[in-house]
Amino acid sequence: MPTNYDYDALIIGSGPGGYVAAIRAAQLGIRAAVVERGSVGGVCLNIGCIPTKAIIKQAEIYRNIWRLEAMGARVDASGFRYENVFNASRKAAESLSKGVSYLLKKNKVELIAATARIVSEHEVETDNGRKLSARAIIVATGSRPKPLPTLEFDGKFILSSDDALMMKELPRRALIVGAGAIGAEFAHIMSAFGSEVHIVEAAGDVLPASDGEVSALVRRSFMKRGIKVYTASAVSSYSVVDGAIKAVIGGSAGNRADITVDKIFVMTGRVPNTESVGVDAVGIVTTKGFVETGDYYQTAVKSIYAIGDAAAGAPMLAHVASKQGEVAAEHIAGRPPASPRVDPAEIPTVVYCEPSVASFGFTEERAAARGVPFAKASFPFKACGKAVAAEEAEGFVKILADPSTGGILGAHIAGAGASELIHELLIARNSGAGIGRIAETVHAHPTLSEAIMEAARMIGGRAAHI
Repeated sequence: MPTNYDYDALIIGSGPGGYVAAIRAAQLGIRAAVVERGSVGGVCLNIGCIPTKAIIKQAEIYRNIWRLEAMGARVDASGFRYENVFNASRKAAESLSKGVSYLLKKNKVELIAATARIVSEHEVETDNGRKLSARAIIVATGSRPKPLPTLEFDGKFILSSDDALMMKELPRRALIVGAGAIGAEFAHIMSAFGSEVHIVEAAGDVLPASDGEVSALVRRSFMKRGIKVYTASAVSSYSVVDGAIKAVIGGSAGNRADITVDKIFVMTGRVPNTESVGVDAVGIVTTKGFVETGDYYQTAVKSIYAIGDAAAGAPMLAHVASKQGEVAAEHIAGRPPASPRVDPAEIPTVVYCEPSVASFGFTEERAAARGVPFAKASFPFKACGKAVAAEEAEGFVKILADPSTGGILGAHIAGAGASELIHELLIARNSGAGIGRIAETVHAHPTLSEAIMEAARMIGGRAAHI
């Protein structure tokens, strides 16, 4: 076993967890390298967060043509080509991938283009025959779309979220299986560009992990737009007839729907890319492919860490992976962070559909189920001047607070600007400021953030605008 290693930290994977871990390690003065088998930036930058949001921005523009028409403008959209939307998304992905490559180079992190497999607690072997040693190894191999046993991906009729992102033309009729974050975002995208959209969810409502009021609002909004929503349901059977898919949707209450679509998109989750990285060869425990970790994201083999989608126990989110990468890198560098793990209560979750959704902490349902006492307030955007003026009055800000201390237990925003607004509440929660400090803080008028102030004031019985 070598005592003089090639690197202090060797990271397998260059996604948001891997590249941030490498850069943080380099900032702390230790030698770091990244092994990447595909495009730099991982799933998030290349076939995930970034291209999806680029498409969502284009969908917003297209869907709001009516605003120009309301001003008397004549808009001829007959030349619209979805391929141009696709091209814009690829341009964004490629630009940011190049940006990450530059950041790695700037921080003197070596980038190794290869597939790596762990062969011992301090060594990996690449598919081009190199053996690399490191004092610590970080597994940051990400994830891929999860198929259903009854709906296996075939690349033609049954497609994944990856397939959806790489389409240059949208189907005229689409069935989306899974109404979580990914499914809801693609339902929004396809509907915005004129596709007939059906979305089916096994749970009792869309966005099943969200606060109940949020889920209900999104479902109503989707249905108002013409999206067909089937909850507590599943695809019972399907067949391909003359190039179209005949699908039967069955519900737990015995209801049935027969629909015809051009494509079925399975968006029911993701599975970790750990089966070929070699963790089993060194005795590391996995659960359904996810690597079990302890403090600082160390595995049972203390020289090996796992972060991001490869690690068990945390939401599969890019920003979670990045923070875990920082924690692991700081521990390897001998500079342990303030907390050995990311606190789930501090993780914001965002769904970029319309209305957009952002949240953290307890939902009302989970707090009630666990017997956690709470005071709550829900301030509607229709009572917020900026939202009304901008014709974006759908939605609300909801806060759950400790009735004795005013500490924030959870927050949920549905509507315009949710992804940006949520952080005011999260900072207040993490700093211990609570709702009292938000209520006393002067917010500029008119702004969407006034809805946060008013929600905080509602709990104290002093909201002025409702």
